[in-house]
Amino acid sequence: MLEILGKTNIDFMGKRNVAFVFSGVLVVLGLLATVQIWRGTANLGIDFAGGTAVQLKFDHPIRIDEARKALESQGVANADLQEFVAENKLLVRVKTTTTIEEKIADRVVAIFNKEFPNFQFVVESSTEIGPTIGQKLQQDALIAVLISFAGIILYIAARFEFRFGVAAAIATFHDVLAVLGLFYLLDKEITLLVVTALLTLAGYSLTDTVVVFDRIRENLKLRRREGIVAIINNGINQVLSRTIVTSLTVILVLIPLTLAGGEVLHDFSLALLWGVVIGTYSSVFVASPFLVIWPGGEGRLLKRS
Repeated sequence: MLEILGKTNIDFMGKRNVAFVFSGVLVVLGLLATVQIWRGTANLGIDFAGGTAVQLKFDHPIRIDEARKALESQGVANADLQEFVAENKLLVRVKTTTTIEEKIADRVVAIFNKEFPNFQFVVESSTEIGPTIGQKLQQDALIAVLISFAGIILYIAARFEFRFGVAAAIATFHDVLAVLGLFYLLDKEITLLVVTALLTLAGYSLTDTVVVFDRIRENLKLRRREGIVAIINNGINQVLSRTIVTSLTVILVLIPLTLAGGEVLHDFSLALLWGVVIGTYSSVFVASPFLVIWPGGEGRLLKRS
């Protein structure tokens, strides 16, 4: 693995109290976002808040920016447009924010007929998502996240031991809440695609944490006389270059997707971009320090190694 930093000797554990304060702020913000999402007062997409999805197939390509401008000029603001260039298809999703007697799908079709008279199109599908379905999707998303955390604890507990599993789950929980809180703070729309990004983030965070834990476990067997704080610091320093190179590799892919991947991929890639940065931070400053503060003291951890 490329050594971009060389040998380091950073006292990460000495900075854990400052990191805990910073992480506490992120977690509180994430919990606030979770409550607001559960209450339905956050900026929810049509998957959770309800709305209409209309898929149109045109006889020749239509520019997505012109389509969005036409919808906005006719009073249909904040529409989410997804373009399928190869098939000349356009998916229009409109969140229900007010009570309108006219069906949103009919209104969208009427707008395209009026604004693009030279474009021939057919309505391939039209779906109405009610508030009840949105609430069910919220519950299913929450259950999916909780199941993933349970799986993390069981996997790490089987590979290492129970306290490692709990530490990894806490770090992953921290990462998901942090990204969710940032999205809420910036009033980003919460959709199923964002939930998918959060679950993907959970997997990345777990992988990064396992690498750090694996080196710590090796050092627990080889350097037992040094004390748990020194052992953890050595383990993190030894894999620091690997962690940074891996994270930078992922970030180099996510930055172009965030900046030029289009509106549909923007929030997904942005959530992953923030998540990679926060996940790398949490492996060092959340998961690892938890091994130090675990009830029972460092003696039991060293003894079991």
